[in-house]
Amino acid sequence: MKTTKLLILACAISQNTVFAQEIIKNDASHPTLEGSYLGQKPPGLTPEPFAPGIVTTKGLEDGGVFSPDMDEFYFIRMRQDNKKIESVIYKQKNNRWLETVILGRDAQTFYPFFSPDGKTMHLGKRYKERTDTGWSEIKSLGSSFEEIDIMSLSASSKGTYAFDERRPDDDGILRYSRLVNGKREAPRPFSKEINSGTRNSHPFIAPDESYIIWDGIKDSGFGNVDLYISFRQQDSSWGTAINMGDKINTDAYEAGAKVTPDGKYLFFVRVVASTIDDPYSDIDIFWVDAQIIETLRSKQ
Repeated sequence: MKTTKLLILACAISQNTVFAQEIIKNDASHPTLEGSYLGQKPPGLTPEPFAPGIVTTKGLEDGGVFSPDMDEFYFIRMRQDNKKIESVIYKQKNNRWLETVILGRDAQTFYPFFSPDGKTMHLGKRYKERTDTGWSEIKSLGSSFEEIDIMSLSASSKGTYAFDERRPDDDGILRYSRLVNGKREAPRPFSKEINSGTRNSHPFIAPDESYIIWDGIKDSGFGNVDLYISFRQQDSSWGTAINMGDKINTDAYEAGAKVTPDGKYLFFVRVVASTIDDPYSDIDIFWVDAQIIETLRSKQ
């Protein structure tokens, strides 16, 4: 199954917007949303679609990330009626969530990832910095990153980057770059424990760097792209990749895992329906109690 469509459907705010509108509706299709997590009842240890009928619909949704203060939620959707990509942002004001829809001139977008301190929004090999009035212009990570076609990048509290690379050969090499004495190291590949199999993508490194979650295809998988986790060992090496199990993974496609900034929930996407013409006709954002990570840690 090719993943071209998923590779470009990475949530971001386009610099070239042609439409932005805040919407507050109190009807069946757009109910008033109040409280944490868009007012949704949290899941248990079995993944559930996030915000059915609001975020998760009969179409394609991708991404799904909260800002560090948990007052903003970003994702991308493709509308079934016109097949156009929309960047969607929910912002919480006075305990109510407002929806902002942004249509870009360009479908090429990137998964946003916020640094744990909330001061940086990473967009592949570019980034924005928080300012008093919003966000800065887009900046480059530097020359060491320019030749790498980064699709998804996450950062730890220490400033370590974990990131992937779009590759037509499906090798899926994951790399990291540490911040040492205030200087950014050149990117290096992760060890073979992580860089095995194919299509390794969308790495999420824990804020304390105790684990990394990513998606890929390995012999131990359930038939397609699955989510895997590796835990940091006492000698600082990375442990063997662990398939996150049949509660998370299916014979479909699971990818793009992120843990909420409060550490309570794991978000990811799953293909729930497909057609011959469009294998990604219905992709949903799921969430599950992050306790599943500690369960896997105890089994390593």
